[in-house]
Amino acid sequence: MKKYFFAVDLGATSGRTILGTLAEGRLEQEELTRFPNNLIETGGHFYWDIYALYFEMIRGLKEVTRRGLPLTSIGIDTWGVDFVFIGRDGAILRNPMAYRDPHTFGRMEEYLRNVVTQREVYDITGIQFMNFNSLFQFYAMQQDGNVAMQMADKVLFVPDALSWMLTGEAVCEYTIASTSQMLDPRTGDLSNRLIESVGMKRSQFGRMVQPGTRIGVLSEEIQNMTGLGPVPVIAVAGHDTGAAVAAVPARDEHFAYLSSGTWSLMGIETKEAIISDRSYELNFTNEGGIEGTTRFLKNICGMWLYERCRKDWPEEVRQLSHPELQGAAMQVEAFRSIINPDDKLFANPSSMIGAIQQYCRESGQPVPETPAETCRCIFDSLALRYRQVFGWLKEFASFDIDVLHVIGGGSLNKYLTQFTADACGVEVMAGPQECTAIGNIMLQAKACGDVSDIWEMRRIIANSVDMVAYHPTQDTAAWDAAYERFLELSK
Repeated sequence: MKKYFFAVDLGATSGRTILGTLAEGRLEQEELTRFPNNLIETGGHFYWDIYALYFEMIRGLKEVTRRGLPLTSIGIDTWGVDFVFIGRDGAILRNPMAYRDPHTFGRMEEYLRNVVTQREVYDITGIQFMNFNSLFQFYAMQQDGNVAMQMADKVLFVPDALSWMLTGEAVCEYTIASTSQMLDPRTGDLSNRLIESVGMKRSQFGRMVQPGTRIGVLSEEIQNMTGLGPVPVIAVAGHDTGAAVAAVPARDEHFAYLSSGTWSLMGIETKEAIISDRSYELNFTNEGGIEGTTRFLKNICGMWLYERCRKDWPEEVRQLSHPELQGAAMQVEAFRSIINPDDKLFANPSSMIGAIQQYCRESGQPVPETPAETCRCIFDSLALRYRQVFGWLKEFASFDIDVLHVIGGGSLNKYLTQFTADACGVEVMAGPQECTAIGNIMLQAKACGDVSDIWEMRRIIANSVDMVAYHPTQDTAAWDAAYERFLELSK
């Protein structure tokens, strides 16, 4: 008998509702609705429209009712760090501020200088430092006298707020809470030291729950609105990257993952957080995983470089398909020009093409002039950066890493994926592409008793998706020489 699971998958630019079905050990997905997630700019700030996202959830649920399908459960995943303030009367206090709002500029440095030191924050949380982390958003709001924060009875991270809107139950899901830079992975709860440092209390946040916990059922109001019954709402991995990593179709624990998209997130699953002098020095992060694991990873600038260049190229180049443009890049001399993708020069330049040319010019390398040369420079350089981070992961891992799983949209780039296998000297398995929704759905299935554990879950995923294996070529000397150049340039 088929089981039907409803997944809400929200990114920072768009969202989807997906219907997942599980039968006879195979998973199938169908996109029900797709919609934009628009930033609202008003009064000098940027906000998310939480009511629009709620409306889209309801619209998707009504579509399930229209089809007459027996829904088993509902799960929600979103981007990280952002949150919603709830008043004592149960009303939302303003739309939530977006992490892209400039109110945190300079506030992280101010907080670390005047409130809690950088090393103490890292020793508590093991989280990499980014100015938009929730901790620094709260600090900025405290300093600015934010009235919504002052009046808040509850503070719920975005996926938890949406679950609360469906059920009336307030929880604090572990994976999304870990993105706040306020969670202590040793205790498994938010740190009172950090909460109180920004004038807040632990009681304002919901009860801590692990992925796969049943939050509650649809409220009577939602049941009447959608025509559904008391369908359970499950706390899946509320952080979209957590859901994606849960969907890695690995055979066993001897793997690393590369979630490849605008950002590349490369890491391993560990039983405990890794918080040390070395992890602090390299700015690795420890985010919450499933079944008590930690996602030990590093953020790498990914296809952002390529995407920004593509926007700047002439119309006739933008009209080329990705395979056509990338195929032309393969005709260019390998390692002609190399950049460090994580150099500050590439964070948000007015022209990415110009920034790459500037980097190459200042480092005494041939300057990429054509789209093919620029594209080849990006792919070579990303693969070399992956090699560097992969080497660090092997240093930290307590196990041998036998395979690197590349998931997300970047897994479709066959050239970069082959380069990654060559650079890292490891077998690379590419796919699935839509891993976030898959992880959301399968964690619902696990919570509902249809899957016993993470490894059965991953076996089902492996049986349900297409993967492509890439093996290192024999041209190791060229990659070794290019890597030495990369290390020299990265100094």
